[in-house]
Amino acid sequence: MKKYSLLLFYVVTNFCFAQQKELAVVDLPPKTENTVFPMINYPLDKKVEEKINLYLQVSELETIPNSRKNPFQLAITATNSYTNYVYFYEWNKLETPKNILSLMLNGEATGAYSEVFTQWRNFDIRTGNLINAIDLFLPESKKIIERKIKKVIVKKINDQIALLKSEKTSTENDADALSIYENCFTEYTLDGLDYYFEKDKIIFVAGRCSNHAMRALDDLGSHVVDFSHKELEKHLSSFGKNLWSGSKTVGKTSFDNKIFKGSIDKKYPITMLVHGINEDGSFSADYWYDKEKKIINWRGEISNDHLSIIEDDYHDENLKKWIPKANIEADIKGNKILGTWQNYKTKKYYTLELEEL
Repeated sequence: MKKYSLLLFYVVTNFCFAQQKELAVVDLPPKTENTVFPMINYPLDKKVEEKINLYLQVSELETIPNSRKNPFQLAITATNSYTNYVYFYEWNKLETPKNILSLMLNGEATGAYSEVFTQWRNFDIRTGNLINAIDLFLPESKKIIERKIKKVIVKKINDQIALLKSEKTSTENDADALSIYENCFTEYTLDGLDYYFEKDKIIFVAGRCSNHAMRALDDLGSHVVDFSHKELEKHLSSFGKNLWSGSKTVGKTSFDNKIFKGSIDKKYPITMLVHGINEDGSFSADYWYDKEKKIINWRGEISNDHLSIIEDDYHDENLKKWIPKANIEADIKGNKILGTWQNYKTKKYYTLELEEL
């Protein structure tokens, strides 16, 4: 039994080592000073490579891989959904547990004003799925972790308030800074936080107290809260434990941020990327016909594994509302989505069949 356990340990360890060794992150071409963006090469599992690159390029660049000569075109010309210019200046692959790829992205979004950003994206190398923070913890531990994060943030804010109030001389800027911290939002939920992994830690990052106009008065900036693996171990779900330990066992994860492939009417191949689900059950998704590779937005609600989705056609300026193109009703059954896509004008139904990639 001991020999078997030792052999299993070596098999798992060597597999995990090969995972990280063979996974390379390079620059997505064309690289310029404003388009420094990560692309994954993973010869051990091309499906994982495809999923990670698809998620990154669709969610950050609003471009389907290999659909444009320049994948940065929408971002750098502000013809994306936000009508903001988005530039990427730097990426970094972090040192993490063996099953995990954590990427840091630095850039700038320019609309009415410029805003520098840093964001993190974490992927399960075993599946290629984005890691949802909520999947890492037991259901009964979610609120516990959120309270722990809030406690640290509130203490930092209160310490800063006390420091400002202790100043012997006070300026108008001090009064404005004090107001920023006294009115700071601290009711963060796990799905509303950025986070990333280190070898034996997970680091959560919450937004700063100040808006753009008051940023210069905010000495605290973003709130960084880190926990060691030991601190969180008793709160981890089986998925979280297996992910962190290097196990090949994956387990069930939530619907959020999954990629599905399938068809409408059994003859029009499509791909869908689900975006994060809000606490009220609302969510958005992007899908596209594989032949046309043009992103179409879905907005919907999920309740007890049933999806009700609207696909908008256009915005009527006179009525001041979106006019639907289709209504979708479907059910999640295991790793599949089965339902109907109904044309809003003709009322004709078409089958919808999707399976998790």
